[in-house]
Order: sequence, then structure tokens, then C-alpha cells
Amino acid sequence: MTTIDTAAITVELPEAFDTRWSRLPGIQVEGRRITIDPAEYFFRFESHAWLVADWELVKSQLLDVDETTESAVEQLALGFIKQHGQSTSDAARVLSIAYEVYAYLFREEHLAGLGLRQITAEHLRMLREAATLMALNKVELDGHISNVGPCWFFPAATSVVFDLDEETGCLLDEVYHGGWFNEHRRIESIKAHAALGGRLVHGCQSVPDQSGGVVAPYGASMTNFRDGLAEFKGDWIKQVHAHRAASAA
Repeated sequence: MTTIDTAAITVELPEAFDTRWSRLPGIQVEGRRITIDPAEYFFRFESHAWLVADWELVKSQLLDVDETTESAVEQLALGFIKQHGQSTSDAARVLSIAYEVYAYLFREEHLAGLGLRQITAEHLRMLREAATLMALNKVELDGHISNVGPCWFFPAATSVVFDLDEETGCLLDEVYHGGWFNEHRRIESIKAHAALGGRLVHGCQSVPDQSGGVVAPYGASMTNFRDGLAEFKGDWIKQVHAHRAASAA
């Protein structure tokens, strides 16, 4: 583990999170209040700065803007980030913005269009919570993965916290990946993730393989990202899964 700051991260969110998040090391949930001990929670925590933009600005100035033949949605998002992005060392602010992003992306109105009758509003809540915590992960412009927590490995973490079997965990991961397969949701995702300073990228290939995802800055080296993820993911997924046995005991 690499960590640069051991100060606790505390945030109070609009929604009470599942108390079972406390099964993972370094995180405590008390209703809407979440406290994270970086030294215990992160596998690697080398950076204490994130790029964010105000969610209200994203809602008012980006979500309803349509791409044109001259300006693709990715260009719109990049331009917005350049204009409104701010560097912050306040992890609580990052989590608060991330909550708004994922409350929007995983809202219940999407259930009818998913084509997955097994997915319920409760599953969307799981997605919102896990994705919010994933926002503290970070990739640098050179592709180096600087911050890694257990929620990087989405199916592994949700199997521990929510007692999901492998099939359900992978199905949930498919919904998380859904922006790749549904153009309307992909466009929503690109715009919404401008609030977190980049775009959502996945380590997975054509099917969920627990490689997870992260909001990476536009222009980050995906080659270095891929190679770095391949180097560490196997060992750290095992460490996350180790808590599944403990929670079931």
C-alpha cells in the first residue's frame, strides 16, 4: 500500500448508504455520514487532488446541449471541463459531486429501458453507492493509476457488501457498463462525468471481468493505464474477496 495522507475523509450525503459498506476495511457508514480512513481503505493513495466541476453548472449548461456535426459530445464535455474544472483536495466534495452524478445516471426511469427484468430499483441504489465511492480512484495524464480503493473492482466489492452471487454481480456490472452498449446512456454518461473532470473508462473487455472502471482525464494514456491495471488487479481482487468470507461468517 502507498498512502500520502492519513487524515480521515468524512462526508454527509443526501442518501443513507448501506451499513454493510463497513465490511470493507477503513470505511464506516452511519446513516448519511460516511467516514473513510485512507490508510486502511486504499490499496494505493498517492494523490490527494481531483478535478471537479459544479454539478449545478453541469445540469444547467451541459446536460441539455446536443452535439452537432461540428462539435461531438466528447468535445462539448472537454470544453466544459476546460472552462469550469477546478482542482480540489477536498475528498468530501468529490464524493458529494459523485453522488449527484450517479443519482442522475442510475435513476429509476432507466429501469424500463434496460431490458433486464432482474434489475430492480434496489440494484440501482447499489450502483449509485458503489460508483460514488469509486470517484476517489484516480488516473494521471501519463496513465499511472495513483489512487485505488476496493470499489475499483466493482463486482468484487458489491459481492462483499450486498451478498451478491457471481451471476448477479456480473449482471450489475453490465448495467454499469451500459453506456458502452446504449448510445443514449453513453451520451448521458459523457456529459455527467464532466462533473468529475473526465470520462468513465473501463478495464474490462467485451464482458465483465472485474477490472472495474475509473473516471480518467481526457488525454490520459490508455496504454499505461491498461498495463498498470493488469499488473495489480489480480492480487487486489483477491484481497477484496477475502472480506466476503468474513462477512458471511
